[in-house]
Amino acid sequence: MFSRMSIIRSTGNYSDKIERLRNAFDAADAVVIGAGAGLSASAGFVYTGERFEKYFSDFAARYGFRDMYTGGFYPYTAPEEYWAYWSRYIYINRYMDAPKPVYEALLALVRDRDYFVITTNVDHCFQKAGFDKERLFYTQGDYGLFQCSTPCRQETFDNETVIRQMMERQKEMRVPAELLPVCPHCGKPMTMNLRSDNRFVEDEGWHRAAGRYENFLRTRRGQRILFLELGVGYNTPGIIKYPFWRMTAENPQAVYACVNYGEAACPEEIVERSICIDGDIGEVISALPDKSD
Repeated sequence: MFSRMSIIRSTGNYSDKIERLRNAFDAADAVVIGAGAGLSASAGFVYTGERFEKYFSDFAARYGFRDMYTGGFYPYTAPEEYWAYWSRYIYINRYMDAPKPVYEALLALVRDRDYFVITTNVDHCFQKAGFDKERLFYTQGDYGLFQCSTPCRQETFDNETVIRQMMERQKEMRVPAELLPVCPHCGKPMTMNLRSDNRFVEDEGWHRAAGRYENFLRTRRGQRILFLELGVGYNTPGIIKYPFWRMTAENPQAVYACVNYGEAACPEEIVERSICIDGDIGEVISALPDKSD
């Protein structure tokens, strides 16, 4: 429907765009938030630099990688070492709070509004900030869930207890063998419930959330909807970005807003009803409340 050749990048005055976005919030009957990795990055969940060195300096010294993503794909020879790395990764990116209260500020904007959230993030920051679980759809999984690596069935398992045990008991970059997670049904190794191939488990909770999201969109069709896209790139644009563009084009009452560093853009077809802000999401959210109130 849309051509990449017709994409319009962010232009115009920053203050004017903030005012337009504030007015779009005020006028909206419903807000649909689409969140990508840039939102968590704005909240301080970064995977390089000081934060990486603080938690993974031992792995960096041994293997030479300089960011958490690379460490996650390293071919560790022992599962005890693999889970030493991943238990830390999951603990700091799922069970620790984000360093900056960006999610809390976003919740303050929408708490009393009719809203729904679809996100490709797997760090659970929305629920930790207090968003209503019934208004969230995590499309790509959750660091807080295990699944069978086969998988032998469409089921997931909470991992907080074992992850905390791995954190407490690991030594010299290894966890005790008895903590290695295995499927309670078939005995095969467990893995994270993260979408990376066709073995990703979409359990009953996933399907219920998908149904609630579809129902929200169906029952608000034609209303004044603000499609608010935060930190979504082009790795998986078919999940949030392209649907937001399409739904905005199909609904003359809708407004599309995109906040993203370097990738704030929209198709020419909806440019008159779009607000594209190239900037930090946390700063934009903080600027939205009317200071005169």
